[in-house]
Amino acid sequence: MPIYSWTGYTDKGKTERGMLDAASLRAAKVKLKARDIFVSTISEEAPVGTVQTGTANVRDIFGKVKKEDVAIMTRQMSTLIGANVPLVEALSALYEQLENPTLKKTMAQVRDAVNEGASFADALSQHTKIFPDLYVNMVRSGEASGALDIVLARLADFLEGQRKLASKVSSAMIYPVLLMVVAISIVFFLLTTIVPKITAMFESMHRTLPLPTRMLIATSDFLGHTWWLILILVAVGGYLFNKWRKTDSGAMKFDRFRMRMPLFGPIILKVSVARFARTLGTLLTAGVPIIEAMKIVKTVVINKVIEFHLSEAATDIMEGSSLSAPLRRSGVFPSIVYHMVEVGERSGTLEDMLLKVADAYEDEIDTSISGLTSVLEPAMIIFMAVVIGFIIVSILFPMLEMSTTVR
Repeated sequence: MPIYSWTGYTDKGKTERGMLDAASLRAAKVKLKARDIFVSTISEEAPVGTVQTGTANVRDIFGKVKKEDVAIMTRQMSTLIGANVPLVEALSALYEQLENPTLKKTMAQVRDAVNEGASFADALSQHTKIFPDLYVNMVRSGEASGALDIVLARLADFLEGQRKLASKVSSAMIYPVLLMVVAISIVFFLLTTIVPKITAMFESMHRTLPLPTRMLIATSDFLGHTWWLILILVAVGGYLFNKWRKTDSGAMKFDRFRMRMPLFGPIILKVSVARFARTLGTLLTAGVPIIEAMKIVKTVVINKVIEFHLSEAATDIMEGSSLSAPLRRSGVFPSIVYHMVEVGERSGTLEDMLLKVADAYEDEIDTSISGLTSVLEPAMIIFMAVVIGFIIVSILFPMLEMSTTVR
């Protein structure tokens, strides 16, 4: 449905502006007239996520909404609602100060929907790419309990925590990956550019070269003549692997393999467990029913193995089981998790126990990442030393033989 940007005046002479969606320009004017707004200017906006260039719509690569933008907006909304500002006025205030064009247009539509009688949660549910089920359900529970400002504050805390966790993991892995790419690039450059020039003179000796030198020349020739084939095979292999990984069985097998990997596996499991505990604890604290919360949590953990066991747990809970029992049977969750969940269920403090589990595992993730980085860095240095040492030895052996022959 088209989106229209408008400016106008209320019956009290106050200037207002905003955006709304309507089937046509005429329908947009009718909507504004029903709100007692006298339109001065109105024009159709480009679709969300695009910018106009001439007569064509071009995808706006900068039109995406970052999670930190949503977190900041949620925090501001909590402050406004906590200060007893009416919801529509709070949404208008947010609209005026938002800088992201996509989020700005989205909040304009949310404000118009609320102004027309929709609940805040229902208005947000029309924009699932920006506001997922977790967000919508927490807002709905906040509206139902009359504590929307508190729920929004918790939601902002959750979003900021998830962003920090993801940033922590990704930033810790950037250095080892960059180091590996640089190491491989240097070795490839040496073998395809430098080594052939040095070893060319050995071929004119017409004598048997040492084994390391022959291995070096063979590797250099192979990479020099078939590098394009290697790139094609890597690209095709990556495409087929990605396609297989998107299947249910492929995703399950790959996630199970990832959790069993040395060094990386324990970190991957801890990240998934922390997401599970933090998300479920936050949802339960906000008053979301546990069955609905479990359905949402499955989409957050981003791990098919844990998702499968959470689906089974949700089914067991619907049949009257506790949460700790299926977690124990899964064999995936660490014992500390289902023991603390069991204690929380018995004491009636399940959400608090889940949040404590999340805190503990997020601390462990920090320690594990630091340990992984301290292991990978010297490992890559040793790898480079071994490869370059092999190249040097392979070149020195025939040169020493040549000097011996000359004497």
